[in-house]
Amino acid sequence: MYKLICKDGNAKRADFYTPHGVIHTPVFMNVGTAAAIKGAVASSDLEEIKTQVELSNTYHLHVRPGDEVVKKMGGLQRFMSWDKPILTDSGGFQVFSLAGLRRIKEEGVYFNSHVDGRKIFMGPEESMQIQSNLASTIAMAFDECPPSKADESYIRQSVARTTRWLERCAKKMKELNSREDTINKEQMLFGINQGGVLTDVRIEHAKRISEMDLDGYALGGLAVGESHEEMYRVIEETVPYLPENKPVYLMGVGTPANILEAVDRGVDFFDCVYPSRNGRHGHVYTNHGKMNLFNAKYETDERPIDESCGCPVCKRYSRGYIRHLLKAKEMLGMRFCVLHNLYFYNNMMEEIREAIENKRYKEYKREKLEGFNNNEE
Repeated sequence: MYKLICKDGNAKRADFYTPHGVIHTPVFMNVGTAAAIKGAVASSDLEEIKTQVELSNTYHLHVRPGDEVVKKMGGLQRFMSWDKPILTDSGGFQVFSLAGLRRIKEEGVYFNSHVDGRKIFMGPEESMQIQSNLASTIAMAFDECPPSKADESYIRQSVARTTRWLERCAKKMKELNSREDTINKEQMLFGINQGGVLTDVRIEHAKRISEMDLDGYALGGLAVGESHEEMYRVIEETVPYLPENKPVYLMGVGTPANILEAVDRGVDFFDCVYPSRNGRHGHVYTNHGKMNLFNAKYETDERPIDESCGCPVCKRYSRGYIRHLLKAKEMLGMRFCVLHNLYFYNNMMEEIREAIENKRYKEYKREKLEGFNNNEE
């Protein structure tokens, strides 16, 4: 159940009730592709850095260790010792990202595994079965993510197929949730809106999938090559056609600035690999811009990464020490940067929720963006 608490303009503050606890939105989901956040971050760390939702990948967990293995281990929550909500994406994005390794047909997609080359078939029913075995809180519908600049006729065909696949997903999930051996019989399903940057196609698709009364709705196929301005336009024009009494999830986005802009356009859920990926390369987010800790100017800098940050790293360690760890290729340096970045994102979402409740979101967004533009590199 999605309970809208208040709005400030189009920015929404809501609570989303799930079988594994309440998610306070807007929320950033921390990406643990293979049931682990890259950068040696444990489930116990996630609790300390204000994580509400962990996100794992259906395709990658199907390849290894195998979703049947996870099911035997009691589902993802027990497997990774995390008792809060988990969202699993459907494998649909791999249809896009592994273009050289797949063939798309009406029944589904034929893959070659990126690990060992073995043949894999995944369609809507297979994706739902895998996600049911993983026992995630929220399962994503299996979709095709067409390139944002593909020609209109291809995008229209692709979107029509995604709609047919969504109907099959909903039917299969209903059946799976009724089975005796299913671990999470209350698994929720989010549908995905597609259409590239063609807003008329997006709107038409949003109207169609809204009729299906799913648990939530996502905007897919953005941040895949189009400009930020095009992405914001698509969000702004599409979100009003999705149900206001359901959460809206912008998949794979983005930078702190992207999130601030999308919240202002009515988005509730976000995920992105940026904070962990950038952290592993010594790039850290602060309220005064992004910093590259490999820079020589931090060699003897005794200050924390961000003096206004309350993360476990900033409470104790200096820029100079973390730079040394990174230069020495010590895993601890990478871990510290990832922890800090995820905390920064999670804490920013907390600030966003507070700003919306206090009806000062526009002001908060402006202050935050001005700070980012200082860029301390």
